Amino acid sequence: MRAYRHGSHTVFQCHYHFVFIPKYRKPILRGEVGQHLREVIREVCKARDIEILQGHIRPDHVHLLLSVPPTLSPIRVMNAIKGRSSNRLMRNFRTLNKTFWGRHLWARGYFCCDERERYGRGHRQVHSGTGCRGR
Repeated sequence: MRAYRHGSHTVFQCHYHFVFIPKYRKPILRGEVGQHLREVIREVCKARDIEILQGHIRPDHVHLLLSVPPTLSPIRVMNAIKGRSSNRLMRNFRTLNKTFWGRHLWARGYFCCDERERYGRGHRQVHSGTGCRGR
């Protein structure tokens, strides 16, 4: 189990697993583009006190496991990462402008899940034989 993080008046452990893809799932995240994306994601996370627990950049998608402060919602995290990275990558790699017209690098949606589901299953298993009813 990972350690809890501490804020000024909070103790928290909010872990989110994100997966997002470039538009049309084009395999563009190779070489310098992938390296630059990695730097931008680290910069965005550092600025917002987000801890990167794991990350993996594939040519056609990105996986991130992040520890996020409770003041940030998952949509704000994705907006920050996708917005800043799209802007920087399109500005620094002009060839992407031809592939992704309209200045849209990322597909609209993303996948996000948290660890509450895992906790809920474990909680029901532990308390199933004790007379407590898990819902």
